[in-house]
Amino acid sequence: MESLLQQGIKGYNNYGAWLREKYEGQRVFKVIVDGGFTCPNRDGSKGYGGCTYCNVDSFTPSVSRQEPNLREQVIKGMERAVKGNRADKFIIYFQPNTNTYAPAHYLKMLYDEALSVNTENIVGLSVGTRPDCIDAEKIALLESYTDRFDVDLEMGMESIYDDTLLQINRGCLHGDLVNALNLVKNSPLDICVHTIFGFPWETKEMMLKYADEINRFPQIKFVKFHHLHIVEGSVMGVRYKRDPFKLFTLPEYADFLCELLPLVRPDVVIQRLFGLSDMELLIAPNWGLKKSEIQHYIDKTIADRGVVQGSAL
Repeated sequence: MESLLQQGIKGYNNYGAWLREKYEGQRVFKVIVDGGFTCPNRDGSKGYGGCTYCNVDSFTPSVSRQEPNLREQVIKGMERAVKGNRADKFIIYFQPNTNTYAPAHYLKMLYDEALSVNTENIVGLSVGTRPDCIDAEKIALLESYTDRFDVDLEMGMESIYDDTLLQINRGCLHGDLVNALNLVKNSPLDICVHTIFGFPWETKEMMLKYADEINRFPQIKFVKFHHLHIVEGSVMGVRYKRDPFKLFTLPEYADFLCELLPLVRPDVVIQRLFGLSDMELLIAPNWGLKKSEIQHYIDKTIADRGVVQGSAL
C-alpha cells in the first residue's frame, strides 16, 4: 500500500499541490527574469556591500543570468520549462536584487515587457523585493495587474530580530517589514515572506518564534523557508573561511522543520522549505545531495514523524 507521501500528500500546505489545485491540474512553472536592478544596500542609498550573507548570483540560476534582455529571458525560460518540465502555464518571476527599486513608471515598463511574451499562457507575476522599497504607488501598480494575473509580492523578512538584521548589515529593520505588511493589509496581492534560519547567534527557541510573527499577519499567504548557507563573494563567506561557525546539518534542519511546521498557520502556503545555491558558489553547508534528494529527505522525515502544519495551534 502506498504511503501518503508516495501519493503526493504531505503534512504541510505545499506550493506544488496548491498550484495544481488552483490551476486545475495544469503544470505551472516560474520563469526567473533579471530586470537589471540593484539594491539600496549595495549602491550607497542604505549601504555598500549588501547583506553579509548575499552574493546575488548565488540565488539566481546561471541560465537566468545569460540572456541579454527581458524578452529573450522570458522566451528562453519558457522553452526550458516546457522542455524540462512539460510546463503548461507560467509565472513571471522577477527575482535577483530589489525588483521595486525604481520609479513606478520604469517598473511598469519592465513588468509590461515581461508579461507581453506569450501572454495567453502567463497566469502570474511574482516580484521579489525588500520591505523598505515598497510604497503606496508601487503597490497600486502591482494591483493594476491583478485583473489579468495572480500577483504575488515577495519580501525578505530574513529574521524577526533587529539585532540579527543589524549584524548582517541588512539596511532595514523588522519594523520596515511590519510597515510594508500594513500597507497591503486589504490588498488583492498575494504576499510572500522569506526567512533564513541558522544565524549562529540565534537559538532554536528564537527561530521558532518566527512562526508567531508570520501567524499574526493574515495578509501573509506564502512563505519561503531557507537555511543559512555560506557562499563565495559574500562578506559572511570571507568570515566563515577565516573562522568557521556552526551551520545546520541536513538531519538537524529536518528536525527543526518538524518542530516549526506545527506552529505555522495551516492556511499559509509553503513555497520552499530550504534554499540551495549554485554548487560552484557554495562554501557550506554542503549536504552532498541534489535538490530533489534534499526535498525527499525532508518530506520523508516530516511524514515519518506524522508532522502536520498548524497542529500545535
